[in-house]
Amino acid sequence: MKRTNKKFAPMLLTVAIAIGLVACGDDDGGSSSSEAPSTDAPAGEVRSSAYVPTGDPMDYFTAWEELPAEAGGLDSSPVIDCAPEEGPLKAAWIYVGPINDGGWTQVHDEARMAVQEHFGDAIETTYKELVPEGPQALQTIEDLIADGNTVIFGTSFGFQDQFIEAAAAHPDVCFEFATGYKSAPNVSQFYGAAEDTDFLTGMAAGAASATGKLGLVSSFSFAEVVRGVNAWTLGAQVMNPDATVKVLFIQSWFDPAEERKAAEALLAEGVDVLGQKGVDSPSTGDVAKENGIPWAGYNKDQSANYPEVWLTATAYDWSVYQIPRLQQVLDGTWVAGNYYGTLKDGFVKLGKYGALVSEQTFAAIEARLVELAEAPGSEFTGPIVDNQGNEVLADGVSHTYAELMSMAYLVAGVEGEL
Repeated sequence: MKRTNKKFAPMLLTVAIAIGLVACGDDDGGSSSSEAPSTDAPAGEVRSSAYVPTGDPMDYFTAWEELPAEAGGLDSSPVIDCAPEEGPLKAAWIYVGPINDGGWTQVHDEARMAVQEHFGDAIETTYKELVPEGPQALQTIEDLIADGNTVIFGTSFGFQDQFIEAAAAHPDVCFEFATGYKSAPNVSQFYGAAEDTDFLTGMAAGAASATGKLGLVSSFSFAEVVRGVNAWTLGAQVMNPDATVKVLFIQSWFDPAEERKAAEALLAEGVDVLGQKGVDSPSTGDVAKENGIPWAGYNKDQSANYPEVWLTATAYDWSVYQIPRLQQVLDGTWVAGNYYGTLKDGFVKLGKYGALVSEQTFAAIEARLVELAEAPGSEFTGPIVDNQGNEVLADGVSHTYAELMSMAYLVAGVEGEL
């Protein structure tokens, strides 16, 4: 098993500061003043990205013992034997939303089903949906362990404290947690560079706007979400240097009614393209469809359901990480650590490009995608100024991984507050 993350070995400065708020590119990092592609360029057909991932997911995994203490490092990362002596391995997933939410939870459950298909009778999977974040999650974990599950996946930030508590009580259970930052000998953290695909999605949105006024429905002002808002804006500004993005944080991951209300409020502000970051339902797309304006989604490819307005979206394939990790459980080699997947290993990807995406825009996004696959996070390269006029990055300077993980500012052009 590879246990050195070649991209991010010094990474994962814990995001306690960022959490307290509540989870090779151009030198200009996305604020190019070059002429924007014409929005009059002919639209193309619905198509997929031509990029083919070639990376090994375990190249982006680092055992806790190989990280410094301030990045969640531990003195050792012991092998945890959580495979049964006989019978199938039982693994469970805990979801904050319903499995048909059209977004975050549905994509997680698609990964669970991919895991089941891959391993067949060797693994028995189950899930619990609509589990509230907070103390109630602990009882769900305990119930799943009592049912014989020895691998537990958590898929929402607000479950983290309960996972850490359960891990201390059950040292022989392997816990896998998405989007968190806390470490334990039997708790791994996994997520990926969604900021890169957010940037590419923003490029599609910026090119689709006739006025340069875009709107973004977002969840919480965590570093994870703020990073995406900023990347989306920088991408839009590559295609339209004067683009502005009005962002509304609705303080929920999944609330279709509030998502709709925020999207309608953004339209009232005069935006002519809608996007979303960190919210789980396609309600923003419903508003876009009803009003005939382009929409950039999140979590899941919705090109078939919203063909008239679809641009593209950040999408995830959680099974890219989960399949090799469960194989390690079966092989008796599982250790806890941190994973941060990329475009190169296929963990993050773009949804299909909609027919509204012109040939010129398609080519520009595809070219930048290849660069970001080789240099994750490089869209955050200076000069970058925040929306208060302060210099964040000098010319040619890029954020470290730790700075990305604790991002607590909004870039120039974002109309909103943390």
